[in-house]
Amino acid sequence: MAKRIIVLGSGVAGSMVANRLAKSMQKEIYSGEVEVLVIGNKKQHVYQPGFLFMSFNEGTLEQFSREQKHLLHPKVKFILEEATKIDTANNTVTTTKQSYNYDFLVIATGSFPDFNSVPGLAEGSHNFYTPEGAAKLRDELFKFKGGTILMTIDVPHKCPVAPLEWIFMADELFRDLGIRDKVTLKYTYPIGRIHSLEPVAEWAEAEFEKRGIESEVFFNLEEVDPNKNLAYNMDGTGHPYDLLISIPAHVGAKVVRDSGVGDEDGFIPTDRYSLKMVGQDNVYVLGDATNLPVSKAGSTAHYQVDVVVRNIISQMKGFPASHRYSGKAFCFIESGLNEATYIWFDYKTPPQPMPSSEMLHWFKLSYNELYWLSARGIL
Repeated sequence: MAKRIIVLGSGVAGSMVANRLAKSMQKEIYSGEVEVLVIGNKKQHVYQPGFLFMSFNEGTLEQFSREQKHLLHPKVKFILEEATKIDTANNTVTTTKQSYNYDFLVIATGSFPDFNSVPGLAEGSHNFYTPEGAAKLRDELFKFKGGTILMTIDVPHKCPVAPLEWIFMADELFRDLGIRDKVTLKYTYPIGRIHSLEPVAEWAEAEFEKRGIESEVFFNLEEVDPNKNLAYNMDGTGHPYDLLISIPAHVGAKVVRDSGVGDEDGFIPTDRYSLKMVGQDNVYVLGDATNLPVSKAGSTAHYQVDVVVRNIISQMKGFPASHRYSGKAFCFIESGLNEATYIWFDYKTPPQPMPSSEMLHWFKLSYNELYWLSARGIL
C-alpha cells in the first residue's frame, strides 16, 4: 500500500512543498509506493502580495491569480474540499465529504485577518489584505482629494512590512498628484516603536520625518465609529479620519482552531528547527500556520519548504529528520512608487535595510511574475 503524504492547504507553502515532494520522489510516486495529496478549499491560487499593488491600480486580480490545479505537479492529487478536522491521534484529516488517512501530514493552512475583532471595523475601515478590500481601497484612493488617512495595525499579521510600503507609496502618489499638502498621513502601531523589528523601525522613523508622515505608538484599536469617522484607542481617545485603513490581527485557519491543535489564536506549536508539530513525529507545519516568532511572509515559507521536504524524505528512508530551519526570511520593501529596499534576517542575524534604489523596485516587480515558478517548486 502506498505511503500517503497529505498537504493541508494550497497556498504558497502548500503548493511549494507538494511540488517539491513530487519532484524529489518521482520514482516512488510513479511506481505507486508514495502518493501526495493536496487538500485545499479554493479553485484559484492568488498571489497575495499583489493586493498592495492592486490598491494603487498597479495590477489586477487576474494578473495575480492562477487555477490551482494547473500549478501542481501532474502526479499530485488536488482535492477541492473544506477540511473540518485534523486528528493526529488517528492520522486522519476529515473534510466535509470524507476522511483521509496519512503517513505524513504537512499543515500549511495560513492565517487570515479577523475583521470582526473590533466593533465597527468591518463597516468603517478599508484594507489591502483581501482582493475585495484592495479593489475598494483603489477606488477610494483615486477619488481622495484631501483629509486624514489613518492607518491602524494589530499583530500578528501577514507581511509585516506591507503597511510601511503602503504609507510610503501613498506619500509618493499624493506628491505626484500635487495634493500632498492637503493630505495628512498618520501611521500607528500597537507597541513602543513603529515596527516590531527594531532596525526596521529606526529606518522607517527617519523616512517618516523626511516625508512628513505622522506616527503614534502604543495605539491599540478598540472601536471604530463609522458614522462619526472616529477610531478609538484603548485609552478611549477618539482619532478622526477621512479614510481609515486597518490591518487587524490575523488568526489561524478555522480547521486548526476547531481541531484543538493550535493555540488560542489558531497557530500551531512548532519546533523552530525541525518544523515538526510539537509532540508529533509525522506532522510538519510551515508558513503562517506556525506559532514561530518569524515573519508571516511568503519568503519564510520558501525557506521552510526545503527543510520540510528533506526531513520527510529522510524519515521515509528510515533516516533521522536532521535538517534544520535557520529562521531565515527575505523581504523587498517598496519605499515609494519607484524605489525599494530589502531586508533579510534569521534567528541569529538582525535585519538591516539597504539603501533604496529603482533597481530593487524592479527586482520586486520581477518577483511578482517569478512567483509562479516558486509556487510550482521550480525556483
